[in-house]
Amino acid sequence: MGRVTRAERLAAGSLVLGCLVLGLKIAAWGLTHSAAFFSDALESTVNVAASLIALAALRFAARPADDNHPYGHTKAEFFAAVIEGVLIVLAALAIFREALAAFLAPVPLGALPLGIALNGAATVANGAWSWWLLREGRKLHSPALVADGRHLLADVVTSVGIVAGVALVALTGLRALDPALAAATGVYVLWSGMATIGASVGGLMDAAPAESVLRRIRELVAANAAGAIEAHDLRTRQAGRVMFLEFHLVVPGTMTVAESHAICDRIEAALRAEMTQLMISIHVEPEDKAKQHGVRVL
Repeated sequence: MGRVTRAERLAAGSLVLGCLVLGLKIAAWGLTHSAAFFSDALESTVNVAASLIALAALRFAARPADDNHPYGHTKAEFFAAVIEGVLIVLAALAIFREALAAFLAPVPLGALPLGIALNGAATVANGAWSWWLLREGRKLHSPALVADGRHLLADVVTSVGIVAGVALVALTGLRALDPALAAATGVYVLWSGMATIGASVGGLMDAAPAESVLRRIRELVAANAAGAIEAHDLRTRQAGRVMFLEFHLVVPGTMTVAESHAICDRIEAALRAEMTQLMISIHVEPEDKAKQHGVRVL
């Protein structure tokens, strides 16, 4: 299967940490019988499943292009992110069910100080790892890792609120706060799942990268195409960590193939110096094809 990439190592780290955090949160729920702690444990269950999916997707996405997939397998990461989003939505529905049951038939809460301590430790671990995962995922341009990091960050936000809320229940004795906290957690989890699905579907639909990236591409093309006239019909799409770029380069009709090819090489070198995961296709055209609305060469 080839060597293990950094992205795969990070996904494996998420899986190990997720299992540890899940164990702590299940223990907190088992000790306290809190619906809020149940919702937190269920969200961590989804995070473990998401880490497994992300690891499998990253392994598959790392495969080189073949006859059946000449553009590679990088879009597998978007499929993984969509599946993770669906799992989050299902977790939200289960949380709503538990919150309703706890509201209709409340149970006594016990061992709250120890449960709060266990859940708090799990939250600190998740917070540190989510920060690192988002940082590295964006650096590696990995949708699967970024989605995994967002799940953990959502878990941290809800966990902080849950720990504070359960502590308030312990201080005030207001048991109705417990299912209310669970329901509020479910709303946040549902929003997180829908946002993850929306972002991933954009990748599957070949959405363009951010405007700042497109602007930088135009600047690099304009600055490194000396000898050409213009570049037009520039199109991009992101497929996992790989960005595909294509455009038409207009050159003087008297220019030789070798000269126009040298310009293309210069443009590609400048682009890849800043964007390593880039696949470029340039179509050279004579000057009568100029549209006067593309990238003007500096």
